[in-house]
Amino acid sequence: MSEINKLKIEILKPTDFITAKGKFRRDEAIEFSGLVAGECYDKEGFNHIVQEPDSKTQNRVNLTIGNGHHSVNDHVKITLNMHNIPKIIAMVLNDERDYATSEKSARYTPVERVEGSAITEDEERLYKKWLGILEPIIKEKYSYIHKDSKIHKLAQENARYMVTVFMPTEMIHTISFRQINYIASFMQKYISEVDKNDQFQVRVAEAMQEFINELARLNILEERLMRNEKHRSLLLFGKNIDKKEVYFGDVYSTKYDGSFAQLAQAQRHRSLRYQMEMYPEDEKKYYVPEIIANDKSLSEEWLGDINSVKQVNPQGEQVKIFESGCYEDFILKSKERLCSAAQLEIMKQTLLTMKEYEKALTAKDHYLAEDIQKYMHGARCTFPDFDCTQCCNFNEGITLQRKI
Repeated sequence: MSEINKLKIEILKPTDFITAKGKFRRDEAIEFSGLVAGECYDKEGFNHIVQEPDSKTQNRVNLTIGNGHHSVNDHVKITLNMHNIPKIIAMVLNDERDYATSEKSARYTPVERVEGSAITEDEERLYKKWLGILEPIIKEKYSYIHKDSKIHKLAQENARYMVTVFMPTEMIHTISFRQINYIASFMQKYISEVDKNDQFQVRVAEAMQEFINELARLNILEERLMRNEKHRSLLLFGKNIDKKEVYFGDVYSTKYDGSFAQLAQAQRHRSLRYQMEMYPEDEKKYYVPEIIANDKSLSEEWLGDINSVKQVNPQGEQVKIFESGCYEDFILKSKERLCSAAQLEIMKQTLLTMKEYEKALTAKDHYLAEDIQKYMHGARCTFPDFDCTQCCNFNEGITLQRKI
C-alpha cells in the first residue's frame, strides 16, 4: 500500500479544560468542539482547521450549537469525582448513555452513619441487627465454601437492604460535555413536574437540584445545550409499566418486581434499557433474603423491620421494572449475572427471564430456540462460548441453586 493511502492515527490532546481551582474551562471546550466540527467539510483536515482565525471557529460554534448540532460536544469528556452522591442519583446517571463509571460498592462495604447523614439511626440499628443475624446463618450453611471474610461481606450485602436508596456514596463518572448538560436539562424537567405530595419524588428532586447546583459551580452548564427542544425525560423513571407488553424474539421486553439494589445492578448493562415505577404507598413490597425466606419467624421479623423504615425508601423496597433489548445483549447480560459471584437477586431474575425467553422461543418455533438451549444448563461456566478464568468449585452456585 502506498504511503498516500496508508492508515495513520493520531491522538488529539485537546486543551486541559480544568482551571487551577478545579473549574471547567467551558468556553475553551466549546471552541475545541467548534474546531472538530470543521472536520466534516474542510478539505485539508483537522491540522489545517486549528490554524484558522478564531472568528471562523466562533462562527462555526454558533452555527452548530444554535442549530442543535450538538454531537461535536461529545468529543470533550469530563471526569467527575463525586462525594456523597445519593445512591438514587447515581442510578439516574447510570441509566443514561454514554458514560464510564466506577462506584463504591454498596454490596461489600459497611454502612456507617455520621452526624447529619441521610442515614437515620433506625436504619443504622437495623443494618447492624441484621448483619448480626445473617452472618451466623450464612456461616452455618456455607462455611464449607466461603471464608469468614466473604461470609461477612455477604451478610453486609443483605443487611444493606434496610438502608435508604438515598444513602450517600462515592462515584467517579466520565461523561461528555454535551451529555452532562442534557442530563441536567432532563433533571430540570423532572423537578418542574414533581408531584409535591409524593415524598420520594420530592427527595429525588431536591437531590437533583443539589447536583445541578454543583455543575453550575464548576462552570459545566451551557444554556445552549440545555434547551431540551425534544422534551426528553430521564430514562429511569417509567410510566404504565403494568400496561407494557412482554415479548420474546430477536428483541425482547419483560417486566418484573425487583428491589432498588437489584435495579442498580441491572442497569449497568448499558446495551439494555431499564425503567422503574414505584408502587403506591398502600401496595409497598419488600425483598426478603432467600436464606431466611423459608423461616416464617425471621421473614416476618425482616418485613416488620423494613416496613418500619419505609419512609426512607430502603434499598430492599421493590419497584416495577421494565427491561428491554435484543437477544444478543440479553445473552451478554447472562454471561455476567448467571454466576456464583453475582448478587443473588439479579442472578435469580436473570435465570427466570432466561427460562421465559426459552419457553416463548420454543412455543413459536423461533430460529433462536435452538441457540438459547446452550445457556440452559447452569451458570455461565457451563456456557460453550464463555471462558471461566476462576472456577468457584461451588456446586450450588454452578447449578444456580444457592441461597446467598
